Amino acid sequence: MRKICKKQLPLPEASPAHPKVQELEKISAILDQNSSIYNLVAQDLGIANNATGAEGMSAEQVVRAAIIKQTEGYSYEELAFHLADSKAYRNFCRFDFGKVYARSTLNVNIKAIAADTWEAVNRALIGYACSEDMDRGRKVRIDCTVVETNIHTPTDSELLWDGVRVLSRILNRAKSELDGFRCSFADHTRRSKKRRLAIHNAKNAEQRKKGYKDLIKMAENTVGCAESAVQALDCFHPSTIVQEPLRISIKQELEHYLPLVRQIICQTTRRVIHGESVPAGEKLVSIFEPHTDIIKKDRRDTYYGHKICLTGGVSNLILDCQILSGNPADATLTRTMLVRQEEIFGRPPLKVALDGGFASKENLKAAKDMGISDVCFSKGRGLAEEDMCRSRFVYKVLRKFRAGIESGISWLKRVFGLDRCLWKGVESFGSYVWASIVSANLLTMARKQLSEA
Repeated sequence: MRKICKKQLPLPEASPAHPKVQELEKISAILDQNSSIYNLVAQDLGIANNATGAEGMSAEQVVRAAIIKQTEGYSYEELAFHLADSKAYRNFCRFDFGKVYARSTLNVNIKAIAADTWEAVNRALIGYACSEDMDRGRKVRIDCTVVETNIHTPTDSELLWDGVRVLSRILNRAKSELDGFRCSFADHTRRSKKRRLAIHNAKNAEQRKKGYKDLIKMAENTVGCAESAVQALDCFHPSTIVQEPLRISIKQELEHYLPLVRQIICQTTRRVIHGESVPAGEKLVSIFEPHTDIIKKDRRDTYYGHKICLTGGVSNLILDCQILSGNPADATLTRTMLVRQEEIFGRPPLKVALDGGFASKENLKAAKDMGISDVCFSKGRGLAEEDMCRSRFVYKVLRKFRAGIESGISWLKRVFGLDRCLWKGVESFGSYVWASIVSANLLTMARKQLSEA
């Protein structure tokens, strides 16, 4: 007979036969064998083995929670739920019975791990993989890709609108929350929004230019009000001590955004009003992620983020990664990436396969001088196959081997979120990239060991 409510039976432990549970157990075993990495993370977290103080997340728990987050693509809200709900995840993260951490706690701890620390963790894991004969770095493949930052399409009108609304929001906050603070300020938020839409829907260049002139004027007025507010905040003394941190916070926010909005006004005036061509290196594409680079790929696609150069091995492990500033040509990166391989393994690789963009006579000579016997550029660009490799057969094998890194990059983007960084700030960008790579490498090692068992 059907009932309104039914008493739930006790939940069993996570089935050890489930592939996901087996992978987590294997990853856990790998981390246990490389427990020295927790000391690196503890330095970023400011953890010391003191007998007093509050008991927060341990370095081990933070690393394991970060791996779950990147492997599953969870938000911090989702991560907090699944860590509280899943016995498999709780066992993996070594959480005590009944212990639950809020998303804010997870956020603060995971983002505290620096990019350099994640890179050191990855090198420790690569050393473990070498000792276990998974990958000795004798044969590597190198390619570049782009990781986008979490910004909207950076049109001039959108950027001006961002500047006006953000400065207006801060100024309104100062007027409403700081008791006794006064500043002359005209809120152009609604009007600037209308101009932005008018520019977007303009029928011709003349209408668009007219809308831009008005939008630039509103942005300049807002910047002037913000500059006056900064000066007023310097002289303003709150009536209570409690409001002093708020005054400092508002002043710092205004000082942070003001130069960025000025730069947007300048580049829009140059490009739209005066018809100049602004170089990519002088453009600002976001006031929220000002570190974002403009990456033009294959002369057709434009990306907004950072270029990274990856080195993969025969085991599909990502042996190394370099996060680049600007959009340097691939040909300028060859020697750097090979030297980094020498630092990781104590010797250069024997065989190297690279994309055609890395090809040049100077790069081939530099690789040969390092003692690399076979160097394959997927496009010779005037280089003979016999000069690169010992034979045409070896060249064809290496060229096919190089194509494998494309699938590895695709896997990183689809599964571990490396297509777009969702963390804010240039420091967090590096941490996000390396956290994804470490998580991918751990899963690769676990699956390799399970397949051999």
